[in-house]
Amino acid sequence: MDAVELARKLQEEATCSICLDYFTDPVMTDCGHNFCRECIRLTWEKAKGKKGRKKHRGSFPCPECRELSPQRSLRPNRLLTKVAEMARQHPAHQRSELCPVHQELLKLYCQDDQGPICVVCRESREHRAHMVLPIEEVVQEYKQRLKEDREQLRAEMAKTRELQAEKEQSLAAWQEQVEERRERITAEFQKVSVLLEDARGRLLRELQQEQEETEARLQGARSALEQQGQALETLLLQLEDQEGQAPLQMLQDMKDPPDRKKSVSVQYPEKVPASLRTVCRVPGQIDVLKSFQDHVLPDPASAYPYLLLYESRQRRYLSAAGPGQGQERFLAYPCAVGLEAFSSGRHYWEVGVSLAGEAPWALGVCRDDVSRRERVPKSPENGFWVVQLSAGARPAAAGPARAPVTLAEPPSHMGVFLDFEAGEVSFYSLRDGAHLHTYAQAAFPGPLRPFFCLGAPKSGQMVVSTVTLWVKG
Repeated sequence: MDAVELARKLQEEATCSICLDYFTDPVMTDCGHNFCRECIRLTWEKAKGKKGRKKHRGSFPCPECRELSPQRSLRPNRLLTKVAEMARQHPAHQRSELCPVHQELLKLYCQDDQGPICVVCRESREHRAHMVLPIEEVVQEYKQRLKEDREQLRAEMAKTRELQAEKEQSLAAWQEQVEERRERITAEFQKVSVLLEDARGRLLRELQQEQEETEARLQGARSALEQQGQALETLLLQLEDQEGQAPLQMLQDMKDPPDRKKSVSVQYPEKVPASLRTVCRVPGQIDVLKSFQDHVLPDPASAYPYLLLYESRQRRYLSAAGPGQGQERFLAYPCAVGLEAFSSGRHYWEVGVSLAGEAPWALGVCRDDVSRRERVPKSPENGFWVVQLSAGARPAAAGPARAPVTLAEPPSHMGVFLDFEAGEVSFYSLRDGAHLHTYAQAAFPGPLRPFFCLGAPKSGQMVVSTVTLWVKG
């Protein structure tokens, strides 16, 4: 038997079955059971008032075996007194196990107060009505709960490890997928860059060939005209010499006049086109620009009094023709600006054009504070970055510094791209993606608005998003 079991047996032998504490002044009944003198006395005192006690006057039942024993026959058990003292002094008997009030062993558990109590506390008024259980039972129940909790926690830990492993696999798979996508994006862009480089080289070669052919024609025409000019100058000098001759010599030359017209063959070279056939067209550029597309709409409050705006989705006019005098309204031109002003970022919008007259139109951006009541040239100096559209009435050339760029053959659909931070406004043909023109400056002076300007009445229509504009005739 080990020391722990021996100590347990010692505690059991030295414990009173009534108070569940070590014996204090232990006594033995006739039946051989031991109790604390005070415990057995209190037990028999309680039993005096019970019914049926008269026929057993002077005798009391043993709390252990219920055998009757006369009270006066209680004998002190000095050996058990020593055993109880030894049990109290044993290291297993800790002060923490004693009731701080009664210095008795804490062998009971009060479920109402959720704490351990001693047998004396159990008989007190404070705990008399409470549910009390032996600590051993409570501990066993708690151990059972701990066991169940441990099993549940082990199950949760196993599930957590399983999910952790699953998530680690998912993370690895996700990282692998991301890396593959990164490599594919890089490869595709490299592929596109190669294609763009090929397209750029092809366009540059076409431009170089056109340059060489046109320059050769121009240089040939220049050389022919130079030779022709020298021949004409020589003939002119001959005529001047004859004009200064004496009259008799001049009369002699008249008899045999030289065939001057046949001596010089005057020819004029064919006209060489001044515009380039090679256009700037970057494959896929319009698709890239569309990623910056905004829902641009003209502002009815800014529209020229006789400029009609019809919203196709709402099937109604946004502004009625009439002599309005609002501060925001254009009065000098049949123009309108966009509802939203841009002061940062990149923005792209598309416009449909249907010209029917020779009156020039304009399309692009303008400063938010441009003059709306006076006629001023639509140039960057006056706050306009526009291209002018004309049905063949004007040449397709940039012209003077203050004149707008004019497109003599404007496409039916155009794209406008504003890069505010870069200070650029670019125009594109949506028919073939060709670049038409770009304004570039260090910075814009302030917020910009989309600008739309139409020609005279019955000169066609302009479509911006879902809004159709035309001038009332």
